[in-house]
Amino acid sequence: MVMETRSTKRKKLWFASNNEGDNDIDRISDLPDAILHHILLLLPLKSIAQTSVLSQRWRSLWSSFPDLDFTTMNPSKAICSTRKLKSKRWWPSMDFIANVLALRDKHSDLRALRFRAHLSFSHLNGLIRRAIRCNVQELDVEVATGDYFNFPRGVITSESLRVLKLRSRYPGFRLLPSSVMTIGFPSLHTLSLSLVILYEQSSLLDLFTESSFPCLKNLNLDACFGMKHLKVCCRALEDLTIENCFQLHSLDICSAKLENLRVASCFDAYSDKTWFKVNAPRLRGISWEYNSITASSSLVNLTSLHEASVGFSLLHENLSVEKLQSVCNFLSGLSHVHSLTLDSQCVEILSNKNDIINLLHPFNNLKVLELHTGFEKNNVPGLAFLFRSSPTLHTLILKIINDFKTERRQWNRDLWDLSTSAEEQYWESQLQALRPFLDHLKVVKIHGFLECENEVSLAKFLLKHGKDLQEMTLCTANCCNFKDSLRRQKVRSQIMGFSWASSNAKIVFLLSS
Repeated sequence: MVMETRSTKRKKLWFASNNEGDNDIDRISDLPDAILHHILLLLPLKSIAQTSVLSQRWRSLWSSFPDLDFTTMNPSKAICSTRKLKSKRWWPSMDFIANVLALRDKHSDLRALRFRAHLSFSHLNGLIRRAIRCNVQELDVEVATGDYFNFPRGVITSESLRVLKLRSRYPGFRLLPSSVMTIGFPSLHTLSLSLVILYEQSSLLDLFTESSFPCLKNLNLDACFGMKHLKVCCRALEDLTIENCFQLHSLDICSAKLENLRVASCFDAYSDKTWFKVNAPRLRGISWEYNSITASSSLVNLTSLHEASVGFSLLHENLSVEKLQSVCNFLSGLSHVHSLTLDSQCVEILSNKNDIINLLHPFNNLKVLELHTGFEKNNVPGLAFLFRSSPTLHTLILKIINDFKTERRQWNRDLWDLSTSAEEQYWESQLQALRPFLDHLKVVKIHGFLECENEVSLAKFLLKHGKDLQEMTLCTANCCNFKDSLRRQKVRSQIMGFSWASSNAKIVFLLSS
């Protein structure tokens, strides 16, 4: 046993005598309000409210709590039907929200208010007016009403409001007249609107301007029904998302600071006069998905573009020369991009319309190219065109779409069969034009590889002529039966026996998850 020294014993006795009764001291309550508010922020709102019964100190903390998130009281965030919307089970009590706001300390500002509610427009306006009087900075509201309602007028002239997110359930809400909307929002930097009814106000050409939104950095417009013309020209804007605006005819975006743009499921597919223009010299990323092809397009000054994802929604009809030229102009506007993803519709267009698409500008900065394709025989020219247009490509990713409609021949040759297929002959005919591409390519990944004629022919060509190739990864699905497994092993052995231009290359066979 180690004996205590006298000094150690004296120290223990001193601490024991001076800390008598410390178990009764509430040290947490002595913390500053700001720290306690930060701790409470980690709890659901119901639990925070329950702390108010502890003492006068905690009652004061509750009445001055700056972040009121009533959405944490919902048992489920998934709201699937009107019946559930109207059920009190899915929403906090309207009276409870109003009472909490009424009991707030009049000297404490409200940093954030978030709620989902089924309520009348007059009740919504009342709640928002109370929040504005508390100098609310972030207002996140999702509402369902029995009828259309108007955009809350109280938020327009608020000096404190920084973030406004207004999501409506069916039937939606309407904007106020432009003369009213354009006089406010002096401090707003984030605006998100969902389910806006604009059939009587189809043109928003003078709303999103520098004078109306001098500080706006993030704008999200979702499901603006009836909107035909939209112009966005906010000098501080950095992120812009426009989704589900099916009736859109024209889109004009001009922003010197815009960095990220997403446009999805927009434009009227049945109109021949649709157009869009984007002028954004600082744009870093663009996502253009499920949009109908417009009659004209213009991407200007995208010299900082790093990443782009492009997909079109095509009707089963022949595209006009005007729309094909629009596709060409669109892709040419992306010529500075470093990483590009194209969906199967893009590859299909490039394969069938070479007379127009040959005017497309090369992607001289492109390092990563991801292509989604059915890899049918008639899509091979589109792939070759993209390879020719990517002279400095580092990584090629092919994601092959396999469905029952696609007819693809299996690779059925033996090692001693020296004949060449039509696919191999085609790739060899492109060799000179593809030299820059083949001299820079280092990584190839093919997902959905089923050992078919087109796939094996391309892999063979890249191995044979890719002088700097380092890795080829072929991802396949599990075999359904023993016969398919034997055929797969046979094809893999043949691939390993092909001629390789690069002594550093390796092939990896993977099973897709």
